[in-house]
Parts: sequence; C-alpha cells; structure tokens
Amino acid sequence: MSEVVGELVRARAAFEQPTLTLLHQRQAPVVIAVFRTAFGRDNRPVPTSRLHTQVESHFSELRRAGQTELPAGSGREVCQRWMRGQWLVRALDESGQEVYTLTSHAQQALELVKTLSRDRATLSEHRVATILTAVRRFNGEVNPDRTTRVGILNAEIARMSAERDRLVDGEELEPPSTDYLVEGFTELQLLISALPSDFARVEERFAEIRGEILASFRAENRPAGEVVDAYLARADALMTATPEGRAFEGAFALLRDDAMVARLREDINALLDHPLAGGLLAEADRAELRGTVRLIRDGLDRVLSQRSRVTSTLKDYIVSHDAARDRELEQTLRQIESELMGWLSGTGPRATLDLPLLPARVEVEHFRERFYDPADDVAPDRLAEVASETAQPPSYGELIAQGGPSLPLLRERLEAAMESADPATSLGEVFGSLDEALRRPVEILGLLHLAAELDLTPDADREHYRTFRPDGSERTFAVPRVPLPDPDPDRAAPLEDS
Repeated sequence: MSEVVGELVRARAAFEQPTLTLLHQRQAPVVIAVFRTAFGRDNRPVPTSRLHTQVESHFSELRRAGQTELPAGSGREVCQRWMRGQWLVRALDESGQEVYTLTSHAQQALELVKTLSRDRATLSEHRVATILTAVRRFNGEVNPDRTTRVGILNAEIARMSAERDRLVDGEELEPPSTDYLVEGFTELQLLISALPSDFARVEERFAEIRGEILASFRAENRPAGEVVDAYLARADALMTATPEGRAFEGAFALLRDDAMVARLREDINALLDHPLAGGLLAEADRAELRGTVRLIRDGLDRVLSQRSRVTSTLKDYIVSHDAARDRELEQTLRQIESELMGWLSGTGPRATLDLPLLPARVEVEHFRERFYDPADDVAPDRLAEVASETAQPPSYGELIAQGGPSLPLLRERLEAAMESADPATSLGEVFGSLDEALRRPVEILGLLHLAAELDLTPDADREHYRTFRPDGSERTFAVPRVPLPDPDPDRAAPLEDS
C-alpha cells in the first residue's frame, strides 16, 4: 500500500467518527448552537421532555431569525436522530429521572468549534517557553541517566534561587506583556476545555462495560465468577491503559489532596485578579476559568456514578437473581428425587415409565381477572346509638333569619325611600334606615340586586353598611357607593317582581 493510499484510509476512518460526521453535515452550525445553549459548557444533564421542548423552541427562534437549514421533525424525533448519530445519550440520573447528556464525540465537536471561534494563536515567546519548560521537565522525570537528572535539577534550582534572591533584594518586577498574558490564558483554556470530553469518554467506557456484563449474564455461557473477574480486570485496565483512565486517575488524585485543590483555586483566582486580565478576558471566559475545580468535580462525580452503576449491576444480578434461581432449581430437583423414590418403592426392578421431557401445554380459555376478596362480604359497622329525645325543630322565624335576602320587603322600602319627601341619596342610606331584622349581611346582596334592576351603577367611593346577624353580633362591610337618582315622577318606573 502506497503512502497516499494509507493516508486516505486513515482519513476515511477519521471522517466516519461521530465527531466529524457531526461537523461535516450541512446543519452542523444549528446543531452546535442548540447543544451549546441547552447543555452549557459543563454538559449538565437535561430531562428528556425538557430537551424536546427546548429544541422545538430554539428551532422556532431560528426560523424567526431567517434560518432555513433546520432539521425536520419534532423535538423528540430530532433528539432520537441525534442519539443514532452518537451525539446524545439517554440514561437515568440518581433520582431515576430520564435525562439526555452529550457524548464525548459531541463535546469534542463543541470544543473544536469553540477553539476555531477564538483568535488563532500565533508563535510567541510564551508558547516557545511553555514547550521548552515542558520538554525540560519531562526529560528530568524520565531520563535514565542519573547524572543528567541531577544536572537538570541543579540548573532549575539555581535558576529559581537566582530569581528568588533578585526579588528579595528589592529589584523591580518585570511586568508581562499583553501578548504574553493572552497566550497564557488561551493555552490554559485549551487545556481545561479538554477535560469534559475526557471524563465523558471514561463514563462511556464504563457504560459499555455495563452493557457487556449484562449481555454475558444473559447469555449464561460463563459462570458469574468469571464475569466478575473479567469486569475487575477491565476496570483496572481502563484506569491505567487508556489516556482517559489516566486523566481520571490524575483528577481523582488531585481531588483527594485538599491542599492541591486549594492551591489550584488560589492560583486561578490570582491570575484572574491580575490588573491586565480584566481587559483581556470576557466575562464568560473568566467564569469558565473560575469554575475549573467545579468542572473537575462534576466530571469525577459522573464517572464514579457510572462505575457505581456497573458495580450495582453485578451485585443485583449475583445476590438476588442467581441466588433465587439456584434455590428454585434445588427445590425442583429435591421434589423430583422424592417422587422418584416413592415410585421406585412400589415397582419392580424392570418397570418402565414413559415420562415426557417437557410437560404438556395447558389449554386455558380464560383466566380470572378478579379473585374473591373476603373484605367484600364484611357487614357494615353498626349505627351509633342516639338519644331517644329528639331535638326541637327550628321555628319558621329562625328559618327565615337563616335564609336569603327579603326581596319583597326590601323593594317596598327602597321605593318608599326614593319617593319620600326627603329621599335618600345612596343605597347605603336606605340600608341604614331599615329595621335591624332587615339589616342582615345577606340583605346587602338583595339591595344590590334591586339596584342592578334599576340600572344603577356604583361610583369610585365606598360607604359602610352596619349589619346585625341573627345571633345578635354586628359586622360592618365596606361596599361601593351606589347613588340613587333624583325623584322624577315622569320617568320613575316601578320595580318588577323577581
């Protein structure tokens, strides 16, 4: 195979990866924008129903903005296509709720677009110094020559001692240039932005292991002990033999060291508090850097949760399922042995019995759906004994006092008040002139009803109605003031009975 053919094969294999299939499609900018808006930079899980609604809402906003290249279908159908493209994964969170999360392939695509959207980094002093420092430190850690390692350490100690002595002697601090700070923050963001996808790869690998373990248990081609041993071996290999596993172990070691975590947070805060950093970084970039420790903790929690699910799968299958099945098989074999011994005790040594290997099929036309419940035939509780003396029924006057408004009497009093020589000016004055028997709270509703028949409308003022309840208590109500018309015999109309 020639060199160019080999490169073509590798390029095609790369373009078949979900990361490039996402970026290679025509609607990639829309998908990236929706993913970035819905999941944020930390790939927080989103409930399935909420994401379906958000996708439809985002598409509607994009259509109003003039965007035409949008995926077809409802939010649910689009999310299902994204799952088939290995850009979304659906799982259950700790509370048992079904959620969506971005796969490592989708996160890689997001970070690649984010990197390209930033200003392209150019060759600078900071980048060259970073390369030289990394190479020097790496050589000092792995060089097999003892003398070379000691020489590298001595040179580094001498350089740092000279810088410390210079600062102690009071010499001026050399301020970094703006380009140097920009390069430093850019490289720091690139390093941090790669962490979520690394954690997602480890999480996905544990999910694959869980699926393979369940498949092995269901196939029953290996004992449970071999499956457990294989899981432990693969988990150890995942933590040590893959870049994602080593990144996870490094983050786990970092979070176990409280002093290291505190130092990382202090260093990031000190960099962001630099006098020149405020004008170089956007507020979103500053928030992203400040959340580095939280980003690492969240990724670690998701990986540990996925690993716990694998362990829980092993425990549940071995402890409950296998034990119950073994007990059932043991009981069945004992019953067979007991029946066989009973049959042998009553037959001769040459007796035969035609025994089918499988029981015959039972023909059942209908199963009962509801069985007898003894609680249905329980007699009702006995009625409580009551006193032989019956209470006196209420009188007619008491019933009237507890009833509705006395519309006939109120109509007469209202007509008389409106036609008198000194007519009332409002409905409240009419109410105040009534007897106490007609000044119950419910009579207010009767007067308002009669005022509505006369097309009388209340104004913005309020007047107080002092009422008397049948038990003798008093209550005052603030009611909108209803003015009464001036008496005019020509246009006055009698109130109709209601």
